[in-house]
Amino acid sequence: MRKFIFNFSVLSALFGAVGLVKTTTAGPRDWRLILLWVAWGINVAIAVGTAAERAKDHELEEW
Repeated sequence: MRKFIFNFSVLSALFGAVGLVKTTTAGPRDWRLILLWVAWGINVAIAVGTAAERAKDHELEEW
């Protein structure tokens, strides 16, 4: 779990949701808002996947 908490890309992706939530509450609700949420979800998935792969590679190097 620590590998995700201290990873900068994961933190950046999660804090990106703050602006997205503000946009959701204040802005118009149309198809562009859905695309923003989809893009944010993809960004989080890539960040978590990258962090997991780096941790896995690091564990393999230790052996």
